[in-house]
Formats: sequence, C-alpha cells, structure tokens
Amino acid sequence: MELYEKVEKVKSREDLIKFIKHLRRDLQTNRVEWENITLEDYLEAMEAWVKDMEGYYSNTNQPVPIQPSWKTIADILFASSKYE
Repeated sequence: MELYEKVEKVKSREDLIKFIKHLRRDLQTNRVEWENITLEDYLEAMEAWVKDMEGYYSNTNQPVPIQPSWKTIADILFASSKYE
C-alpha cells in the first residue's frame, strides 16, 4: 500500500501514530522521492501547505476541515514531504 493510501485510513490517534511510523520509514527508504528532507524545508512546506490547504480540499472534492481531525494532521504531514 502506498503512503498516500495510508493517509486515507487515519481515523484515530493510534492510526496517526502508525502513519507517522510509515512516513519516517518512507523517508529512510525513498529519500529521493521527498521534496523536503531537511527539517527546515519540511517545516517551511508545512507552513505553506497549511496556508493553502483549502485549495487542496476543494480540488479533491473534500470538505475543508473547520476543526482538524487525525486525518487532517496526517494530510499535513504527508503533504509537507512533497509540497514546494
């Protein structure tokens, strides 16, 4: 199962913990596929993605979260690995 598919399965705190473990492993094994491998770049991408996240949810026909869920946190963490 691809990492982006694992994001969709995050519904609880325990799911988020498992997802973070998979995210960390993905960085270790697929570093070349990550856009933001330094903490500074990752956090900068996270800041930018959170500012623009309404567009992502609108473009993917998902409701824009008013109150973040465990899945929203997983979305942010995953997007920050790729967002430019």
